[in-house]
Amino acid sequence: MSAPKSSPPSAAPKLSTLVAQARGGRVVRTAFVEADTLDRRLLQDDEIRHHIAGGFPDARRVVLTLYPAHIPDVDAGVTVFRLNFETPGWDVQDVAVALRGLGLPEDTLGEMREERGTFLLAATGKAVKALSSLTEVGGRAVDVEEIGAAAGRGSKTREVVVPSMRVDVVGAKGFGVSRAYFQQGVEAGKVRLNGQLARASSDIREGDSLSAEGLGRIDFKRVVNETRRGNYKVELEVHR
Repeated sequence: MSAPKSSPPSAAPKLSTLVAQARGGRVVRTAFVEADTLDRRLLQDDEIRHHIAGGFPDARRVVLTLYPAHIPDVDAGVTVFRLNFETPGWDVQDVAVALRGLGLPEDTLGEMREERGTFLLAATGKAVKALSSLTEVGGRAVDVEEIGAAAGRGSKTREVVVPSMRVDVVGAKGFGVSRAYFQQGVEAGKVRLNGQLARASSDIREGDSLSAEGLGRIDFKRVVNETRRGNYKVELEVHR
């Protein structure tokens, strides 16, 4: 489950404006936004680079950071915290309600997930500082630990050979599961291509991002070459 969603502020700059600012030499960043509202075609620009981060590989609420291509790198702007309450009994929704009492802007808090009795929460901006010094929420004592930029096992670059660029083919190969299993996830609405619900027959291209609930995210880096048998060797970055 995730924390309650909020609509982006009406005054938030359009993506095209942010791209123009990054091309002009600025590092710009959004608060948490819905991943499926980002038109990733606008991000395919040789003059800029970007990070899309939500703290979890399959996050639907993300922070977009744009920066000029001449800058080596910048941080993704998201920090994940582990909240461990001394008194058990709360679920994700209970914690989300209690966090509202802190008065933080809703778009500075990302998704929250329960893990073995503790709660992992993604944050950006003012919420990062507030959570770092937190000792009590909703009248309950809490121990807060900073996990880092993302929860999970990290990322790994893989080169795999696939017969086609179909979502179900590349997804299954990238995550190391059967095609039938991955197709079930697609049919159940658990797989998204660039933030939108994916279809098994959809093609994935360089620069695309494929997320699967419970599995993680695949960033399609490039087609390495085409084999003699007509298959494709592709480079994927797999986030778990």
